[in-house]
Amino acid sequence: MNYHNITKDDMLNGTGLRVVLWVSGCAHACPGCQNPQTWEQMSGIPFDKEAMDEIRVELQKDYIDGITLSGGDPLFPGNRGAVTRLLQTIREEFPDKTIWLYTGYSYEQVCTLPAVELADVLVDGEYLETKRDVNAPWVGSTNQRVIDIKKTATSGKITLWEDKHCI
Repeated sequence: MNYHNITKDDMLNGTGLRVVLWVSGCAHACPGCQNPQTWEQMSGIPFDKEAMDEIRVELQKDYIDGITLSGGDPLFPGNRGAVTRLLQTIREEFPDKTIWLYTGYSYEQVCTLPAVELADVLVDGEYLETKRDVNAPWVGSTNQRVIDIKKTATSGKITLWEDKHCI
C-alpha cells in the first residue's frame, strides 16, 4: 500500500484530535474530489515501518482520540489486505483509540470486509458534487453516511453515528 501523507492533530476527519493516513488508490474518480492526486494506486510513497512508527508515536499521545484512514480509498481492492493488517495492529496496540474509515463504497458493498469490522465509524458513499454541503459534519456530500459500525452490527440495521460531544 502507498500513501500520500500522515496528518497530525487533525480536527476535520472524525471526532477529537486525530492522526489521518491518506492512502493511495481509488477507482471511484468522483468529479470534484478534493484529492484526485491519490487516485493512482502507485502514487505517493510505500507504507513502511517508518510510517507505522510515525503513527504509533501519534497514537501514544493521550490527547489523540484515534486514527482516520482516507485517501484515495482505504477499501480500494489493492489496499484491503494492508489496511486490515494495519487496523489489526492498531486495535491490538491502542484498544482505546477510535478508528474511522472513509470509503466511496456503500456500507452494503463492504460490510463483510475485516477492515470494516475493525473500524468504529465508516463514512460511506461516493462524493457527489451536486450534493456538496460544507456544513454537513464529517462528509463532503449529503448522500454520504457516518455509520456507527458496532451499533450497526449489534442491531442488524444501519445506525448512524452520533457525536456525543455535540448533543
